[in-house]
Formats: sequence, C-alpha cells, structure tokens
Amino acid sequence: MPDAFTVLWTHDTCRALRQAGRVGERPPVAFSGIHSSLPAWSGARAGDEVYALHVNRCVVYVVSRMRVIDTERRECCGTAPATWRDPAFPGHDAWSMLGAGGCGASVVHVDATPVGFDTPVPGELLSRLTWRNRRGQTRGLKYVVDGRLERSVSLQGFYRLTSASADELREVVGDTVPG
Repeated sequence: MPDAFTVLWTHDTCRALRQAGRVGERPPVAFSGIHSSLPAWSGARAGDEVYALHVNRCVVYVVSRMRVIDTERRECCGTAPATWRDPAFPGHDAWSMLGAGGCGASVVHVDATPVGFDTPVPGELLSRLTWRNRRGQTRGLKYVVDGRLERSVSLQGFYRLTSASADELREVVGDTVPG
C-alpha cells in the first residue's frame, strides 16, 4: 500500500506560484534536495501521495495533492547543466519555484491536483494529525491552539503520515485522483 507524506511550501514558494500564474494549474514536478534548503523526498516511492501544505495566518491549507510518478531525470527536464551557472532543469522553468535551483536539487515527477489556496484543513483535524517515522514512532502536530497552528516548525520538512491521518486528509481534499 502506498504511503502518504506532507511537505510544507513556504510563503516565498506560494508567492512565486501566485506571481507566475500557476494557481489552478497542475504541477508536473516537485524538487527534492540534499541540503536543508529543500525538503528531501528520500522516503517517497512511485505511487506515494504527497500533500503540499501552506500555513497562512495560523490556518493550514492543502495547496496540492501529488502522486509520485518517478524520481528520474527525463527528456522533459531539459539538458543537464554543464556548469554551475546553467539552470538545473531548463525544461521545468515554469515550476522552478518549487526548488529547481536548490542545492543538490533532484526532480520528482508527479500527477497533481491543481494548485489552490482555498482548501483549509479543519482546526479539529490539526490536533488529530499524526506522522510516523521509520521506526514506527508517531508524533502529533505541536503548537495547535484552538484549532489554529501558532507555529509551523513541526510541519517544516517531509514527513510520513499515519494511514489514519492520510485518510482524513484525503477526505478534506476529496477522493479525486490527481492527474
């Protein structure tokens, strides 16, 4: 059975998506990294779901639900850079704000729902969401006060959801298959 993960998209990333006119479009890629400047999607495999989240004024939004297709560089990515000055993924310039220029960035091809900022995670669900690590230990979301997320630090990164939390987030977004 596929796993489900969350990734936090920062204000800068979401602002860039809006400014580039990407709201309502389906991202074909996301980017993983080996440096702290990008979340490492190292646990994700083909078929896994990833919920891109954004926090604005203490409300958590699901920006897009993505299903991982693969993590291989393809023709659509464009020519690999010959020097450090060359763009890493010229074929995906339209989505570069998702981390194409990050240190050690690698491509993750996805089927995704359209980018949007109008799907809030209900406040009562925030206190129930749980993630599990590779050893099976679970943790909840910190800093939830009266259904609002006061600090986003416990969302920063790329984390595996428990199956119950993945089911609840799927209900929030709807069961429409991305792509």
